[in-house]
Amino acid sequence: MLLTKIDIERFRCLESAQLEFNPRCNVIVGTNGSGKTSLLEAVFLLGSGHSFRSHQTNTLLQHGADSFQVVGKVGGTLTLDVLGVLGRSDSREFWVNGRAVRSAAELAIRLPVQVIDPEVHRLIEDGPNRRRQFFDWGVFHVEPQFHDAWRRYSRALRQRNAALRNSGGASSCHIWDQEIIEQGIKVANFRDRYLEALKPFVCELSEKLIGSEVVIEHQRGWRKDLEFEAALMANRIRDAAQGNTSVGPHRADLVLKIAGAAIRDRISRGEQKMLACVLILSQQLHRASIGAPPACLLLDDPAAELDVDNLGKLLSVVAQIPAQLIVTTLSTQAVQCLPTHRLFHVEHGNVKAVA
Repeated sequence: MLLTKIDIERFRCLESAQLEFNPRCNVIVGTNGSGKTSLLEAVFLLGSGHSFRSHQTNTLLQHGADSFQVVGKVGGTLTLDVLGVLGRSDSREFWVNGRAVRSAAELAIRLPVQVIDPEVHRLIEDGPNRRRQFFDWGVFHVEPQFHDAWRRYSRALRQRNAALRNSGGASSCHIWDQEIIEQGIKVANFRDRYLEALKPFVCELSEKLIGSEVVIEHQRGWRKDLEFEAALMANRIRDAAQGNTSVGPHRADLVLKIAGAAIRDRISRGEQKMLACVLILSQQLHRASIGAPPACLLLDDPAAELDVDNLGKLLSVVAQIPAQLIVTTLSTQAVQCLPTHRLFHVEHGNVKAVA
């Protein structure tokens, strides 16, 4: 789904901003600190319910404001949805077509959005949680039943952990085991199926962007030689001692290898960034291969921490990705190879359409 228009009020340094987007490519130019990244952050918030820079809602408020509002129109030729996020210092409310919704998943369904920013290398460098979030974004958008399975698994997991921590310990957690096993296997199978479909695109883009074929593997969150039920039972006493469930899809990870060796700690920051871009762009190519509507792909200062050669390779691939692009840059020269686009200039939080 395409984002056609966004209205932003009292969000970070943006007092008021209204942008109408090109369906293919949009470039936002401005100096550092002008508000470029805040614009991308508002778009990301509209499609995910949260910021890619901060988990605290109060940091998103303009100085002196007690609330912010982001409203966007999303749609194609036949449908149009109006999405909204209202934020206060300690809360966020989500709206779809004037109706309050309980879950940010209602936003995500209508506006799939991803971001490549200067911190994208953390997808490779950080622990498994960030990679699971990346992985599950793709699964969520192609497996309609995944969200319900993950929600039910997470609820049962919280209840089991609470039982493990109370006086009953291991003897009282068994009532949640069946739900955890059933939903956990569903989650892992959805992830397995998605990864198999994603692998060819990872191989293709890794050759183009880093010059080597990357192999990506799904570690399900328990030992390969055990079924999930057996792994859960084998760790029951340990779980009771620690007060949490030590195996399951909430412990899953993606392992990346080149020539059979794990690469997480063997490549430079710039190489980590390029590899993270391979993963994100692969998801976009996979979406196109199954006929899914284009997602919104945000690029925040793609020239940061990349040399001229790698920047050129990255943007040449991005230019071919079937997604709606919204790109920030210090200079239009750095992104001149991107498709014909709409241009915006940002200065001191004020946004102006240039072309």
